[in-house]
Amino acid sequence: MKTKMDKTELLRKYGIVLMLLLLIVYFSFGSKYFLTGGNIVNVLRQSAVTGISAVGLTYVMLTGGIDLSIGAVIGLTAVTAASLMAKVGMNPVLACIIALLLGILIGFINGILINYVEIPALIATLGVMTSVRGLCYILTGGLPVYGFPTSFDVLGKGYIWKIPVPVIIMVIVLAIGWYVLNRTRYGRYLYAIGGSREAARLSGINVDKMIVMTYMVAGFLSALAGLVELSRLSSGQPSAGDGFEMNVITAVVLGGISVNGGEGKFSGVVVGVFIMSVLANGLVMMNVYEFYQQLIRGLVLIFAVGFDQLSKKKRGVKKAKAA
Repeated sequence: MKTKMDKTELLRKYGIVLMLLLLIVYFSFGSKYFLTGGNIVNVLRQSAVTGISAVGLTYVMLTGGIDLSIGAVIGLTAVTAASLMAKVGMNPVLACIIALLLGILIGFINGILINYVEIPALIATLGVMTSVRGLCYILTGGLPVYGFPTSFDVLGKGYIWKIPVPVIIMVIVLAIGWYVLNRTRYGRYLYAIGGSREAARLSGINVDKMIVMTYMVAGFLSALAGLVELSRLSSGQPSAGDGFEMNVITAVVLGGISVNGGEGKFSGVVVGVFIMSVLANGLVMMNVYEFYQQLIRGLVLIFAVGFDQLSKKKRGVKKAKAA
């Protein structure tokens, strides 16, 4: 029994890395263009929006919460910044600051609804997602926004030392995200809250403040991802980020963050982000129809959550027998 449990833990720790390697091998045989330098850069650039958003969602899920408004925030911040630049003539830096503050505000609203109004996180963020998406279409009249300064393109299309700027931004966000989670009191508090909110309160943690702050961080990072996406597309699309939250949730859960909170390592999330990007890119390279891609992504999410729940159940059985 001990050997069997050891194998389960081994699979839990290293199975995601093996999955990534198998996907790379499979797609490299499926398409001769998959491992070309240009496509590798594309995969890294496509990973940026998911990777940036995943940091915020990781923090939220570690507390035992969920945020379905990620995609809508990406869309709203994109069309807001685009409108300010194209229609008002605002400086791109100031427009970006306003868009980031808007993301923080939406995160604050999520935190208040969940923590003080006591609406379940799933329902609260679903309602915010729907409202924010509607606001995207109201602001734009359902039409894309064009005509902002070409200098803004650097954020999504530029290079520094031959490295795409979105990749640099993602790496910086991931590095800061890892440090905060593993080397600061804030990170320890996230795990404590996800493990037991009542125990966290008794230990002196201001749980209410922490949860609101965490949703604000998630809103900020979703807004940053929205700006990168806006620059990459060179247009403010009201549909930008539509359904994107499912990709981010899948990447985070696939990376080992428990849907119940309090468990998971940040390094796994990074691998989960690249799995989703490699999967999306590889399926396109092999000319797989979009509806089949949706089916596959859904199955991957079900597998990730199912494996997490089964692993947690087995660990519970092991602890019970040990006691």
